[in-house]
Amino acid sequence: MENNELKYRRVAVLSGGTSAEREVSLESGRNVAEALKAAGVPDVRLVVLDSDSLAGMPDGAEAAYVALHGGWGENGGVQAALEERGIPYTGPGPAACALAMDKIATKRALDAAGIPNARWVELTSPAAEPPLPLPLVVKPPCDGSSIGITKVVSPDGWAAAYDLARKADPDGRVLAEEYIDGREWTVGVVDGAVLPVVEIQAPDGWYGYEAKYLSNATRYVFPEDDASVPRETLEEARRAALAAFAAAKCAGVSRVDFRLDSAGRPFVLEINTAPGMTAHSLLPKAAARAGMDFPALCRRVLEGACCGKV
Repeated sequence: MENNELKYRRVAVLSGGTSAEREVSLESGRNVAEALKAAGVPDVRLVVLDSDSLAGMPDGAEAAYVALHGGWGENGGVQAALEERGIPYTGPGPAACALAMDKIATKRALDAAGIPNARWVELTSPAAEPPLPLPLVVKPPCDGSSIGITKVVSPDGWAAAYDLARKADPDGRVLAEEYIDGREWTVGVVDGAVLPVVEIQAPDGWYGYEAKYLSNATRYVFPEDDASVPRETLEEARRAALAAFAAAKCAGVSRVDFRLDSAGRPFVLEINTAPGMTAHSLLPKAAARAGMDFPALCRRVLEGACCGKV
């Protein structure tokens, strides 16, 4: 495709922000900006946001690529601000982002749509004992990149896990959910098309912050290459990813994370409306498997940018 066929020629890549995921976002933003240039976009501006506002947004930008993670960049805030300016942007709209960023709201939407997910309990005040059988996962409802998340394997670890999650949530809420001890999969969705399933194999079976961004020991494989994985299980995960995408009213690009139980049934963990674009990130790996290199993926996501979403 020649430059004159580009949908957007002047693009701002929004990165940084004020959330705990700022460093991850900075890397995503740098990678996306370079990829868009490599894909032939003639005017790409990398914008590093230091506040919950569009300060620094260049005049004349035809579209914004949202490479922000967490906080204002992923809870619908930046999306609403861009819509007020009439600037097309990548990813879902304000309402979908707000829902997906709130893991409790996501749980309710999944339950309403009949999409399998782990048993869960919302806590708004301290509990003396774990509310579900151990092991369980304790997390703040409104953060990402595994920040504030703990796997609790014994009663002794409950109080510290609760306090860590509660401090990470602005409203002091805590989500406790059943730990599903099985394979961990993720499925990317771009403009309604499902990318290949990626399996995450963390060294100790726990895909936390270090395993995501700091460790080179985590392996990423494609279960379609594993003859022991039933084809119907792969199809079930793909269908569930699309169903979760629709239940949250997502648009553009998102990623749906799963765990499989002992019977091989996929359960949705969460929906990520601003998937990472770092060297360790999962969406680029899935796209590469589908024959899309990183510049092509970023350009495709950009081409789906629009304004006035749900």
